[in-house]
Amino acid sequence: MAGGSWDEAYRGGRAPWDIGRPQPAIVRVAGMGELTGRVLDVGCGSGEHALLASTIGLEVTGVDVSQIAIENARAKARQRGLLAEFLVGDVLDLPAVDRLDPPYDTVIDVGCFHTFSNADRPLYAASVASVVEPGGVLHLLCFSEHTPGTDGPRRVTEGELRATFSRDWRVQRVTPDSFAVAGGWSGVEPSAWLARIVRR
Repeated sequence: MAGGSWDEAYRGGRAPWDIGRPQPAIVRVAGMGELTGRVLDVGCGSGEHALLASTIGLEVTGVDVSQIAIENARAKARQRGLLAEFLVGDVLDLPAVDRLDPPYDTVIDVGCFHTFSNADRPLYAASVASVVEPGGVLHLLCFSEHTPGTDGPRRVTEGELRATFSRDWRVQRVTPDSFAVAGGWSGVEPSAWLARIVRR
């Protein structure tokens, strides 16, 4: 997958989905002690969730297809004095990402999965499974079908989540949540699914 179109979103400022801090849902996950071991942040953008994991002392790697997003993430890590590895790569083919060092115990996905087409969703699930320890956990936050209007990314149903992760994974729970959004968003706060998915 080419990173050019994603680079455009980051060029000249903050991307629309970059709120400059971790999503509250993932902050809660971290607060419950559910980020553990070696952490991989897929579609990490400018790195807020990977850096959250770093602040609690975890070894963390972020991967994103956008070179500009990765440069921004590296700059944030330097500015904050945090240790995190940020790599340019395609999350649909994680084994091919240069310098990625699997296996990982925990994966964070905030707003990555919901960008993929129906055809790419199984590729995503298999790609992530290939770099995760059995028993490892994927924490996935995506737009849900309960978000009104058509702004933003495509919506994902609970059924679609469960179907995508029916092989190699066990969907432990899917709970309603929300996305914090930047100032340019119109309408009510988007509805989300927060899923906890365990590698078989």
